[in-house]
Order: sequence, then C-alpha cells, then structure tokens
Amino acid sequence: MKKIIYTFFIALFSVVAVPALAATVTTFKGLINDLLIAGILKPLIPLLIGLAIVVFFYGIIIFVLSEGGEKKNEGKQYMFWGVIGIFVMVSVWGLVNLIKETFNLNQNVPQIQINVPSATSPTPAAPASSPAFPNQTI
Repeated sequence: MKKIIYTFFIALFSVVAVPALAATVTTFKGLINDLLIAGILKPLIPLLIGLAIVVFFYGIIIFVLSEGGEKKNEGKQYMFWGVIGIFVMVSVWGLVNLIKETFNLNQNVPQIQINVPSATSPTPAAPASSPAFPNQTI
C-alpha cells in the first residue's frame, strides 16, 4: 500500500510541479507566483476537492451496500469527513477569492501608456513635387 501511495505522489509531482520548475523565474515574486501558486497550489485545490467528493461517494457506497452494524457506521464516517473536506476546501477557496477581489489583488496590473514627444527637433517637410513633373520641385 505504501508503494502505491509513494508512486501516486511521485506521479502527481511529475505532472504538476516539474512543468512549473521548467519555467524561467527571475525574482522572488515570480518564484512564489509562478512556481508555488500557479504551478502547485492551483492544480492541487481542484484535485483535493475531487478527492473529498470521491471519499464522500465511497462512504455512500459503503453505507448502502452494508448490511448493518459497524460497516454502516464506517460509511457514515466517510460521508461525514467527505462533506467536511468539501466544505473546508470550497470555503477557503471562496474566502481567498473574496479577499483578492476586495483588496484588488488580482495579477492583472493596468498598463498606463504615456505618449512623450521626442527630444529631437522635427525634420522639415520636403518640398512638394508637381504631379506632372515628379522630379521637379515647385
């Protein structure tokens, strides 16, 4: 059983974290945003919510298929902890998004474009040429 768990975590790390490690990170903020948040935590949250849902449904299956006694209690425990896991994950996810939107902590920084005139003097306009005689200036 331990071998299966270790294999699962190694596969999870290779699918989630290794592509994030391949990204070029130049600052500490980039390390936190690109590697930790976008690379590991963002894909991990839906995975944990999915795991809590699987635990909940596993509890339902055990509860329904059991004939009574200890197995029914075990199914109830799985359902209870599955609901608690779903509630905690969705609540934390919602609170983080609420705080992010309240304090305007989104990562989309507005770009302000300022047009500054160049320091060089403008070039004088070329003399107009006659349409009938293109090589002559007027």
